[in-house]
Amino acid sequence: MLGVLRARRRPVTALELAQALGISERSVYRDVDTLRQLGAPLDGQAGVGFLLRDGFFLPNFAFSPEEIHALILGLGWVQQRADPALVQSSESALAKIRSSRTDRMSAGDETPALVTAASLSERSDPTQVAALRDAIRGMRKVALAYEDAAGSLSQRIVWPITIVYFDDVRVLAAWCESRSAFRHFRVDRVRAATVLAERYPERRAALIKRWREQDRDWRSLMTGSDGARG
Repeated sequence: MLGVLRARRRPVTALELAQALGISERSVYRDVDTLRQLGAPLDGQAGVGFLLRDGFFLPNFAFSPEEIHALILGLGWVQQRADPALVQSSESALAKIRSSRTDRMSAGDETPALVTAASLSERSDPTQVAALRDAIRGMRKVALAYEDAAGSLSQRIVWPITIVYFDDVRVLAAWCESRSAFRHFRVDRVRAATVLAERYPERRAALIKRWREQDRDWRSLMTGSDGARG
C-alpha cells in the first residue's frame, strides 16, 4: 500500500487501493488505520481518498543533479522496454527516490534533462518475463515451450539463472536438463513458461559461476537480430 501511495501525487480512493492490491475496501480502511498508528503521515478520509506525505520510513538521500538524471534515464529505459510488473516497480522506485530527497525538487527538476527513446526494433516484453524472474529468485525449475529460429517447437525443463537485457532482445540463461548443459533462450520465442514447485538442486550462485566459466563467449551467441542458442 505504501508503494502505491508513494507513486501517486493525488489522493487515492479506497476502491483504487483495493483494486491495485487485490483486497477488499474494508481491508484498505483497516490497513490505513494500522499505518497511521505506526506513524505514517496519511492524509485523507473515506470517500475522498488517501495521500501519503513525503519521507515516511525513508532515509534522507542527498542525490546530486547528475545522479538524479542517471537514475531517471535508467528507469526510463525500464519503463519503455520491460514487462508491466517491472514497469510498475520502476515507477514506484522513482517515486521513492523523489520523495526521499532532503531538498524539494523545483518544477524544472521534475522535467528530466535526458530521456530514452525506444529503438525501431524494440519488442515489448512478454508477460512470462515476470514469471521467469520469480522462478530465478525462488530457484525453481521451469517447464518451457520454446520455438527456435527455424520454427521448431521443443519442450524443456530448465533451471533459470538470469535474464540478460539487450537493447532489442531478452535472453534467458539456464541449465537445460535435456541437454545437460547451459543454454540460452530468447524470451520472445518462449511460447509458454510454467514455474514448477520443485527447486533445482544447485545454488544459483554456483550455477552463475559455472555458466560464466564455461560460456565465456556467450555474448557472441546473442546478437540483436538472432542469437540465442537453444
